[in-house]
Amino acid sequence: MIRPTGKGPSPVIAGPQCQAQVDPLAALRGPDDPPWDVYLTGTVFLDIIFTGLDTAPVRGTESWARGMGSSPGGVANMATALARLGLKTSLAAAFGDDHYGEYCWDALEQGEHIDLSTSRTIPGWHSPVTVSMAYEGERTMVSHGHEPPFEAVLDPSVTHDRTPRARAAIAALAPGKRAPWIAEVAARGTRIFADVGWDDTGAWDLAGLPDLEHCEAFLPNAEEAMRYTGATCPRAAAHALTEHVPLAVVTLGAEGAYAVDRRTAETAEVPAIAVEALDPTGAGDVFVAGFVTGTLAGWPLADRLAFAGLTAALSVQEFGGSLSAPGWSEIGAWWRKVQSVRSQDPAALRRYAFLQTLVPEQEARPWPLRRAVPTIGFRSA
Repeated sequence: MIRPTGKGPSPVIAGPQCQAQVDPLAALRGPDDPPWDVYLTGTVFLDIIFTGLDTAPVRGTESWARGMGSSPGGVANMATALARLGLKTSLAAAFGDDHYGEYCWDALEQGEHIDLSTSRTIPGWHSPVTVSMAYEGERTMVSHGHEPPFEAVLDPSVTHDRTPRARAAIAALAPGKRAPWIAEVAARGTRIFADVGWDDTGAWDLAGLPDLEHCEAFLPNAEEAMRYTGATCPRAAAHALTEHVPLAVVTLGAEGAYAVDRRTAETAEVPAIAVEALDPTGAGDVFVAGFVTGTLAGWPLADRLAFAGLTAALSVQEFGGSLSAPGWSEIGAWWRKVQSVRSQDPAALRRYAFLQTLVPEQEARPWPLRRAVPTIGFRSA
């Protein structure tokens, strides 16, 4: 396993334009390509993150956090991670017309160069907010928000709009519900990658995920995979899932991740990278973004798992799920750093040797730098 080398790299302040640029799909691009690499839709939250709590908050007492950060959250976590890895990303989301919505829109469009042409600002609707408290390597979240009004609905089956053409789309599957846009984009050749949340109904029935039939890959965590398949081992669950989807990727927490590709009969398992976690918010989203990047670039399955795990490990060392996502300069800084450790395990270094031809030769900014900040500031008009 790669040995931790102290605090990991942090994304730079002014967004991807300040980072050494890498286009992982450069060799694959052609004149007839879709305008976007990845399309996704969902809810954008304003995340307020408290870290440095010694214990969980106790009723009737006041807890002081040693750290705090604010950043766009929800679907913005994955959109930002994709954009920072060099993918052309289009996001459809509803934004409130309050300061929180203004901040999130500006951070994503101006700061991260994410396409928001299919997103909307909804007059009179306030932005959803999540407060996340990180302690003992875990987190507790409290969220508040209201369903957006009808005019905020972004499902093309309701609005009669067409989703933008993209190489891939990422979908959050909901038990018992279909999202018609998934079938629509899949029919146009878009590759669908899906994750899923906790099934509050308790059914854990794969038949209750009807859109899974349109997906190329399914990326649940170990507990979700075992509950959906009835398997007692997450690796067995991954194999069982390939009866329903070509590629199953099961995250194993501190053990890493395991994947099975039914089409090639290939399996891969990569251990996690041990790091000191400051805030685990959005790590799963960053993992998915890393895996999608490697898949679209045509990398071997084990390299995709290793890259996804690395990006997630780097992200938990900073505040916030979106603004903690690493860019290529941070990935390059990590790669150079671990190679400089004399006692480093040679086998572990070989696992990440594919980075050598990808990462920029020089860092774009000194390392480390912080991204999420306690106070939201606004430019004067």
